[in-house]
Amino acid sequence: MGFFSFLSGGGRASANEPAPATPPDAGRAATPDLPAAWNFGALTAPPPTVTSEGAIGPVDPRATAALTPRVVEALRTIFDPEIPVDIYELGLIYDIAADADSRVRVTMTLTSPACPSAQQLPSEARFKVKAVPGVTDAFVDVVWDPPWTKDRMSDAAKLALGIW
Repeated sequence: MGFFSFLSGGGRASANEPAPATPPDAGRAATPDLPAAWNFGALTAPPPTVTSEGAIGPVDPRATAALTPRVVEALRTIFDPEIPVDIYELGLIYDIAADADSRVRVTMTLTSPACPSAQQLPSEARFKVKAVPGVTDAFVDVVWDPPWTKDRMSDAAKLALGIW
């Protein structure tokens, strides 16, 4: 019996009682049962070989025009944790494009390459855009050229942050 055997129900009530002949958890698997809904294969799968540049077909101006307002609405719900302004008003979104199959590519940047939210913001953008009605898939490209400057911010964002 291990020191913490009382956690698995294998402990004895007192030191005077004999140890059971068969440990109570002998028939159990070595690892705990995990929910079947969890996709652990996704954690160990190699990264996809398709880049987001090739993930959408030729840009369809009609699909882009139809989806852009809804995509912008979704992007306005994403806030940089350090700045109380959404990423769209901050000027982090450079381009939104859609193909005929309603796959959307968002081209964005971050305030700096050392941004602490470098993993979180693009990931959140992808999932929120993918959830927009009519969008079949979403991809986010993070670019550094042109670099972000405060001049890309909307007037509303500058006013909210007191930058003029």
